[in-house]
Amino acid sequence: MTDLDLLHFEQLKKDVQTQYLKETTPSHDDISKWKGIDIIYFQEDLRKKAKGNISEKSFYTYFKTSPVTKLPRIDMLNLLSIYAGYTSWYDFKKQHLFAGELLQENEDLEEEEIQELEKTVSSAADVTKIEISPRKIEFQPQETADLQKSTPENQTIKQITTPTSHTEIQTPSPRKNFFKKNAWAIITSILITLTGILGFKDEIFSKTYKYCFTDKDRGVSVINTLEIRVIKENESPLFFKIKPGECFYYSTKDKNIKMQITAPFYEYLEVNRNLENAPDEEMIELKPDDYKMAAYYFSIKDVKGGNSEEQVALIKQKRNQLENLISNNAVIYQVYDNNTYGIERLDKQKYITLVTTPTTSLKNLNVIEMKKDSKGKIVSIKFKIITDEENK
Repeated sequence: MTDLDLLHFEQLKKDVQTQYLKETTPSHDDISKWKGIDIIYFQEDLRKKAKGNISEKSFYTYFKTSPVTKLPRIDMLNLLSIYAGYTSWYDFKKQHLFAGELLQENEDLEEEEIQELEKTVSSAADVTKIEISPRKIEFQPQETADLQKSTPENQTIKQITTPTSHTEIQTPSPRKNFFKKNAWAIITSILITLTGILGFKDEIFSKTYKYCFTDKDRGVSVINTLEIRVIKENESPLFFKIKPGECFYYSTKDKNIKMQITAPFYEYLEVNRNLENAPDEEMIELKPDDYKMAAYYFSIKDVKGGNSEEQVALIKQKRNQLENLISNNAVIYQVYDNNTYGIERLDKQKYITLVTTPTTSLKNLNVIEMKKDSKGKIVSIKFKIITDEENK
């Protein structure tokens, strides 16, 4: 039955390939030869038509090898079957039966498994009853034995209650001497408290300053996590991370503050302030990096909104910006997680097409390294599209 399932999966791969070629023209008709941008566009079409996704690793595992030696998980089989026009993996196999193949065998096995589970549950219930009943039988005789104790024992208990009442009356006496016996301990605690106050006087008498950050060109909050280094004289720098939209709060009794601010999509900024006359709150502007902001803009665009005239004009404008920012001789590499295609080189135009095509895959585009020449032209880019690997 397993061998037949593998043959069915090879049929399904052909149907998936046929379905994709109906509306799209990849670099190769054979799905096993797809790579790079072909895989990205296929993932996008799969999300659009089947409301699901397969990772790049899974694509290389199951589509680059033919025939495969193991089946994908059932959720992936159902997803690909829906994309190919069937209701499920079971429906696909039902419509592609081989000679002598019976799918009903699976249903019979499920009924047998249900019967086995029912037997297991009933036997577990019997074991529980057997374990509980002896405990009740042992507990009741112990209670009756206690109730049949002779009265002299009860009388002895009553005689003991009288002296205990006398001891309770005498307890206030040591309480009166508590403060006398513990006077030195109380004085020591007070001295420790005073010492603690003096030791933390810097924190007690320091002042808190609030710094918020905005995009200089757009007038909105920065879209990145900020990294802030506070430089203190004769001390190691203090490092802070500030989430997008949040402000930085810093308490100090110093008269000056020096901050080094960095963010993935913004230029480096160093801030020096004299705190003697500085306000308690301040808004700091960060200048965006044009290239990184252009790439980020297309990584968050929705595919469905890419057909309006405004969108088309904006994409054309951004393409022109990238044309001016990237050198014609730039060396551009895409890095992969798999061993088959570890790295792939792209030319300038292919890269610009990739980052200006609004697909959801670009939400995970990560620039690993970027170099510029003395004139500010980008001469080297190394990037990676991070995908969530399938749970095994």
